[in-house]
Amino acid sequence: MDNACSCTDLFMCCLTTETESTMNPASLSALAALSGSAVGGLTSFFSSWLGQSGQLRSQLFLNDKGRRQELYREFVDEASTLYIDSLTRDTPDLTRLVALYALISRMRVLSSQKVIEEAEKVGQLIVRSYPEPNKTFADLRAMVYEHAFDPLRSFSESCREELERLK
Repeated sequence: MDNACSCTDLFMCCLTTETESTMNPASLSALAALSGSAVGGLTSFFSSWLGQSGQLRSQLFLNDKGRRQELYREFVDEASTLYIDSLTRDTPDLTRLVALYALISRMRVLSSQKVIEEAEKVGQLIVRSYPEPNKTFADLRAMVYEHAFDPLRSFSESCREELERLK
């Protein structure tokens, strides 16, 4: 065979010798195993990360919803006690009244504007009721029949709407 190559033949000779190199089968197996391990590890990592992220979001959501429910329950308990007190007594229990407004302030952090407005209306109703003449049981019964004895209705409905929106 002829060792002398022309310029174009030499280029082709160099090109074919570089691309026709053989790879050791053991190296190919090791590379495939490492690649498979890397892909498997990354897949496992991302699936765990996504699962944990979803669980964290669910826990935060349930925690937030639970905090709101507990806050609303406390407000309803305190407001209902203060409302009957305001209808049957002349002197307000300032400690409990301040506690009611503290609950409203906590709502300002967590709740929608509508819930806060309804809570403030309840607080204002209670404060306005103290200087009015005391109600007798007959007066209270008449208020029940006239549906004037449910000052927390709008507040409760606003809370329910807000909690349903959170679903």
